Amino acid sequence: MRIAHAAWRKASFAAAIALVAALALVAAACGSSSSTSSSPNPAGSSGGGAPIKIGFFAPESGFAAADGASAHDSAQLAVKDINAAGGVNGRQLQLVNYDDASDPKQAVTIATRLVTQDKVTAVVSGSYSDQTLAAAPIFQRASIPVLAAYAVNPGIPATGDYIFQQDFNGIVEGRAGAVALISNLAAKKVAIIAIKNDFGTSLVQGFTQEAKALGATIVATDYSQFGEKDFAPILSRDKSKGATGFYMAQYYSEGQQFINGWNTLGFKYPLVGTEGIDSTTQFFEPVGAKADGLVFTTPFNRDSTEPVVQNYIKAYTAAYGHAPDMVGATTYDSLLVLAQAMKTKGTSPSQIRDGIAATTNFVGVTGTIQKYINGQVVKAVDLQIIKGGVPHQYATLDDPQLITP
Repeated sequence: MRIAHAAWRKASFAAAIALVAALALVAAACGSSSSTSSSPNPAGSSGGGAPIKIGFFAPESGFAAADGASAHDSAQLAVKDINAAGGVNGRQLQLVNYDDASDPKQAVTIATRLVTQDKVTAVVSGSYSDQTLAAAPIFQRASIPVLAAYAVNPGIPATGDYIFQQDFNGIVEGRAGAVALISNLAAKKVAIIAIKNDFGTSLVQGFTQEAKALGATIVATDYSQFGEKDFAPILSRDKSKGATGFYMAQYYSEGQQFINGWNTLGFKYPLVGTEGIDSTTQFFEPVGAKADGLVFTTPFNRDSTEPVVQNYIKAYTAAYGHAPDMVGATTYDSLLVLAQAMKTKGTSPSQIRDGIAATTNFVGVTGTIQKYINGQVVKAVDLQIIKGGVPHQYATLDDPQLITP
């Protein structure tokens, strides 16, 4: 139910002003919220017990609103699918959702509210690393298990034994990017152009380590800011330094501008990107065939023949009018992992934690989760290549030394 201000009559004007002011402060601190069971029947009405509350937060407004929408839409779809299949041992799931507006301070406020007021049993973070890192200590202290859907900072699971990552961390993904560019695409002198935040730095760390181990020369490492509009000067400078391959660790908005600069210069070098550009509405659709030939790392293989993958793609596309992306896929998987953990171990927070930690060989939308090590997932990294403006599978990297955190 969204936070709203009631209309009051003049007879209680003074009290109304005080109440409205208080509610305004709450709304400003927590962002908008909603709660839904997404079930064919009212949650808990089948006699299976009270609904199991699952907290959720994502950047549903602000610069990352497209990712927030993708995450929230997939979370709702997962809850709907789980509940339609009988829920968890007869109990329905209820998603308690908040918009963190890509603000770590709001994430802290939301985490506190989920723990103290909403009293959720578990949480899925559909947000970025900054927000997830800010909120994680609150959940850890309260012994509430958290699955971070796509936040890649390695420090997230290091918060404690109740915090898990559903996506491989940035160092693992960076290593995979190096293998793609150097081993698969045969680049030997490479330039790195990354967004300057924890997403970019963790990817650069992994990429640099693996690239050097593979014998490549890194001729330049450049960092860009959010909102960068012109990558041509950086690209030209890196070319003059001898770069014959490029690693692009950018989000979708900056990725669009990168591709514009790339094509303006007429570059034809091997180019590898990351899951940061894995957005249907914000990269693949607006950029289209201009990005053809780009290979990128992602946990989401759209061409998988696994029924869970194809069923998710069909259901998501039918519900929301466009194909899903990596953010949605990892979020959907997070709810599936939570549901399995509850079915196998129990529905108390400590049982859910134990169930997630014990997960092995779980076939999800984003591949097979082999296991978790200290809260970090172990699963293959998929390489996708853009052809005709559409991503398709290029290769799968599953070397244990590469994908183990």
